[in-house]
Amino acid sequence: MSPLPRLAHDTYSSMSQVRSFKASIPKWEDILTRISLWWEQARAVVVVPVFKFLVVLCLVMSVMLFVEMMYMGLVVAYIKLFKRKPEKVYKWEAMEEEDVECGSESFPMVLVQIPMYNEKEVCEQSIAAACKISWPANRIIIQVLDDSTDPASKELVKEECERWSKEGVNITFEIRDNRKGYKAGALREGMKHSYVKQCDYVAIFDADFQPEPDFLFRTVPFLIHNPKLALVQGRWEFVNAGQCMMTRLQEMSLSYHFMVEQQVGSSTFAFFGFNGTAGVWRISALNESGGWNDQTTVEDMDLAVRATLRGWKLLYLDDLKVKSELPCSFNALRSQQHRWTCGPANLFRKMAGQIIRSENVSVWKKLYMLYSFFFMRKIVAHILSFCFYCVILPATVLFPEVTVPKWAAFYLPSLITLLIALGRLRSIHLLAFWVLFENAMSLLRTKALVMGLFETGRVQEWVVTEKLGDGLKTKLIAQEPNEHHVRFRDRVHLMELLVGAYLLFCGCYDIIYGKRTLFLYLLFQSMGFFIVGFGFVGKYVAAASS
Repeated sequence: MSPLPRLAHDTYSSMSQVRSFKASIPKWEDILTRISLWWEQARAVVVVPVFKFLVVLCLVMSVMLFVEMMYMGLVVAYIKLFKRKPEKVYKWEAMEEEDVECGSESFPMVLVQIPMYNEKEVCEQSIAAACKISWPANRIIIQVLDDSTDPASKELVKEECERWSKEGVNITFEIRDNRKGYKAGALREGMKHSYVKQCDYVAIFDADFQPEPDFLFRTVPFLIHNPKLALVQGRWEFVNAGQCMMTRLQEMSLSYHFMVEQQVGSSTFAFFGFNGTAGVWRISALNESGGWNDQTTVEDMDLAVRATLRGWKLLYLDDLKVKSELPCSFNALRSQQHRWTCGPANLFRKMAGQIIRSENVSVWKKLYMLYSFFFMRKIVAHILSFCFYCVILPATVLFPEVTVPKWAAFYLPSLITLLIALGRLRSIHLLAFWVLFENAMSLLRTKALVMGLFETGRVQEWVVTEKLGDGLKTKLIAQEPNEHHVRFRDRVHLMELLVGAYLLFCGCYDIIYGKRTLFLYLLFQSMGFFIVGFGFVGKYVAAASS
């Protein structure tokens, strides 16, 4: 065969092989078709059934939470209707204030502890408030526990203590060379001083708290006349509640916590979580319960649980208000909310077994502590807020086969929200903003909850909440927290932005393909996550008139 025909034959064979190879490669249309078929099968067999199960689970939790809140609402209504004041339930006799000046020996010895850490903005007002408490001068000791690492703060606190000491106040300035145990460690070290042995009770105030002069006259008589009472807790009142939108929304949540949750626990089972400040402890009860323990970042709640397991009772006074300050900087609020969520979850992990095995607590009180106090309020409430309202409910627009009953998607959460709003009626017009903000904060709380339950990550993180003190009296931009001057990238929270993008996508999808009006909620909630994600909260505004 001549070279030319052989070349033509080889060329033809090569082209045939190329065509055969191309024919063996799946086309893009085929690939997409296969992926589509695979997805439809996975959707029908796995995804949709899983989502339906999660919806049912969330519906059960929603009903459980609603029943819990209705129960607490009925208890509060009963207390108000029948005027079940603590003075009628517990023995209480007023102490004669005219004996204060003559230093009556009939008064018990009281220790007042003020733990501080770099609190130069508020140290003067808090020390002054404690020193002005009405009580015989020879029957009270003011103990300032300063863990400050800032020399200027430490010097200012020391000078303030010396100034009040010169005026005849029995005040001590105590420092230590480390911050082991944080606040719990400072309080524990403070109880080791020899002069504490002569004290019967200890009142505790954080650095931004300003008790009224009659604080001890309203709390100590309960402890004197009721030997099984370990703690008397007052209610927080916020001096800067009207400073900005964020503080208004915080006030709504905390008002419900005090007016309902704390009052119900105190009135029904004489148990609630000690708030760490604005309370008076019986020192013998504190010591019998093991003293201050830093195993979690909620040493106050830890002590309350251990005291209850020892058979002690706790009392909350809703009409005893102590002035304090709300965080008006968003980063300060995030740190606080992380600790307040992670700590209780971690405490539940560590103390659940002890609660079950305790012989000093009735079955009903154990049930209340485990189910109502810890499981429903510290775990279920956070999981439901994020997983149901920010993940599963938005996903139903992508899966029409998965439906959520209108009563669970709208009516039930609306009733729950209204119940919470009753704690602060003056802010009821901000209810919609409160819902969006709480849902946006639920991501942070859910992450903290997981860390606490599984004891991972920042489970032992303790960041002191930033305070402004007298700076609250003005609205000058120069006095805003430093957070507003940090770099933009340091204010961004990526996870919140991702959730915001997910909600925005679901909302747009519902507008284009859906047949519901869920997009209204989804678009507004996505906006809430974007605002939180970019840190555009906590700005100063003119205080609203109360």
